[in-house]
Amino acid sequence: MTKYNGNPLFALIHDYLKLYLVKQRKLSQHTIRSYRKALESLLDYVKKQKCIPLQDVTFEMLTADMINGFLAYLENERGCSVTTRNNRLAAIRTFLAFSADRDITTVVQLNEIKKVPASKRSDIDAVDYMSMDAISAIAEQTNPGTLKGLRDKTFMILMYDTGARLQEMIDLKVSNLRFGKAPTVTLHGKRGKVRSVPLMERTVEHLRAYLTAFHNAPPKNDESLFYIVSRGERHPMSASCIRLFLSQYALAARQHCSEVPENVHPHLWRHSRAMHLYQEGMDLTLVSQWLGHSQLKTTLVYAHADTEHKRKAIAAATPADNPLYAKLNAKRFVISDDDTLKRLTGLR
Repeated sequence: MTKYNGNPLFALIHDYLKLYLVKQRKLSQHTIRSYRKALESLLDYVKKQKCIPLQDVTFEMLTADMINGFLAYLENERGCSVTTRNNRLAAIRTFLAFSADRDITTVVQLNEIKKVPASKRSDIDAVDYMSMDAISAIAEQTNPGTLKGLRDKTFMILMYDTGARLQEMIDLKVSNLRFGKAPTVTLHGKRGKVRSVPLMERTVEHLRAYLTAFHNAPPKNDESLFYIVSRGERHPMSASCIRLFLSQYALAARQHCSEVPENVHPHLWRHSRAMHLYQEGMDLTLVSQWLGHSQLKTTLVYAHADTEHKRKAIAAATPADNPLYAKLNAKRFVISDDDTLKRLTGLR
């Protein structure tokens, strides 16, 4: 293991991501990407907190307080869920355990992270989602008369229509689109799972206009659907680039539409599409298949969130002096997993 200016951190990160996870653990690219993102986000956070160059970040800076601060940042400023927060913590723990096995001086940091507890999920997960007015307001901030505006608007429309994850959008190839009588797009999800999602007619119209402008070469089947041009070459759009333009359009839209939330991130579009489908009457099992969830219980969060939303709306619409008001409590409107499953399977 080669040390970088006496700092073993980045050499160990290299061995961890490039060798250990790939050749020894033989993890999928999606899983490795998740681990890489956790470490990258942590290092960027430490760099910002310490006001130092990235290369000066050391193991000694990875204290329990620093990692707790990073996890709080993910939840409070980045809008990450408890699940995402705990996944990032697990990835960091795995890396530090790997490091401690190879460099005994890093055992201190492994002991530090053991002090950081995972967060407990509440009985009802809070699901943030946008209204259609908010989504429309954000999309309308683009200028479809420009290439960038056309690309960004098409990206947002397709991401909402399909409920795709951010990485699924980044991984899209031209060959994943299928037009015709029943237009579809093929998405490559977590753990190598592939699903086909139908496309709405208006989405197809936007895609055709986009393909004419960006892939009129004719396109290569393995070419990224959405890309940027750097030094004369096409490269897939990065996650940071996408987050940036989404937040910029959201900031502009918030001046005209109060329903646009403060923190508009890519996964919010997926939550919004799923919630809208459920509210329009789509069966949860179909919503689960649409989203590519491996287990139905993952999708149940939308039923919980929608029920809680309705409860709050009823409570807000009921005068405080109404004798029925005392009977409006959350427990009466919370759907248990068993109850929902029985309704879905016809047992009730």
